[in-house]
Amino acid sequence: MQVSVESTGTLERKVRVEVPAERISTAVSDRLQKLTKTTKVQGFRPGKVPLKVVQGRYGEQVRKEVVGELIQSSLYEAISQENLKPAGPPQIEEFDDESGKDLAYTATFEIYPEVVLKPVESLTFEKQTCTVSDEDITSMIDMLRNQRRELKITERAAQTGDVLNINFEGFIDGEAFEGGKAEDYELEIGAKKFIEGFEDGLIGTSEGDEVTLKLKFPEEYASEALKGKDAEFKVNVNLVNETVLPEIDETFMLEFGVKDGKEETLRSEIKRNMEREVELTIRRQMKDTVLDALFQANEIDLPQALVANESHRAKHDFENNLKRQGHNADAIGSLDASVFNEQAKKRVSLQLILGEIIKQNELKANPEKVREMIEQVASGYEDPAAVLNWYYSDQKNLAEVESLSLEDSVVNWVLEHANVTDKACTFDEIMNKGQTAG
Repeated sequence: MQVSVESTGTLERKVRVEVPAERISTAVSDRLQKLTKTTKVQGFRPGKVPLKVVQGRYGEQVRKEVVGELIQSSLYEAISQENLKPAGPPQIEEFDDESGKDLAYTATFEIYPEVVLKPVESLTFEKQTCTVSDEDITSMIDMLRNQRRELKITERAAQTGDVLNINFEGFIDGEAFEGGKAEDYELEIGAKKFIEGFEDGLIGTSEGDEVTLKLKFPEEYASEALKGKDAEFKVNVNLVNETVLPEIDETFMLEFGVKDGKEETLRSEIKRNMEREVELTIRRQMKDTVLDALFQANEIDLPQALVANESHRAKHDFENNLKRQGHNADAIGSLDASVFNEQAKKRVSLQLILGEIIKQNELKANPEKVREMIEQVASGYEDPAAVLNWYYSDQKNLAEVESLSLEDSVVNWVLEHANVTDKACTFDEIMNKGQTAG
């Protein structure tokens, strides 16, 4: 068998393969000979059909089968012989299989690129650290109480923290504008859900009051039609509700699994949850930061076959998510997969980068870490044992978690070798600001 390789691009290779005619004729002859023992032809006893008869009936079909199989096997041999690593399915071209002559064909495909990594020692990261304080715990308890608040109608004047039931309509230059009217709207004073001045303008009002608020939309307002415009709002106050927070008593504590009725136990439990939550958030944010840094530091020539496959996979995931949300399937189907190309390029690049780091440093998924990750997922289900069994009963299911564990191993390895400085942050700063706000 003769093999020649031509580089037709950075990653594209054209492989020409020639298979000797004798190899084809031998394989065809052997297969026809076997058919003489199994083929039934009227006028001949089973197993006694002459070769010429079998050849006349099945020769062309057998040759096509043999040629097809030889193309597959010989291409595999050629790829192995030349130490090539195809990144996508080969396209067979320039096919020549004239009977009695050597089989010749050309296969074109992309190969995986050689990944040469920049040293991670040159990367610099700032890692957030956090100590959950007593003030953080108190703020979290206040937030939990506020989530369980009750509204009580009051005859006093409205103040910050009250929830008002109002009717309102907005006008610009004397004309009502779209989206500026509502009835029986519940507005919490101090929540800052409306433009500046609206909520403060209702402080001191009482049930039955009618007020006119002269305000100005901010320049950065979302609606182009309202940006920077002067507006007038006519507001009717229907009800003033004061918020009543639950006491921190045994009933309140039982909602969080605290059975001994001690506030100290409640605070300890909340602290543990907050520490676990902030640790997971820091880890997730740090992982994203490290992966972004690896992507930016390492520019790689990407096989278009891999990018196309990843784009189609991303489109498929996007379509499934939209369908689960009740969107029209026909409209989704018209979406071009190319819109996911940039996302796909990043994912393929990172797959190659992470794969090279794993190979060079012989990193492996830690079984204990994998178990911990699965148990964490399972804890959110009614029957954790069944979830555990689902993962461990099928290697495909387990492989997904092992892949995530390997990613974590890569991130840890990078952080061990890069320049990392700690940055002390508060709980609110890490948890997207305002998580404990009441």
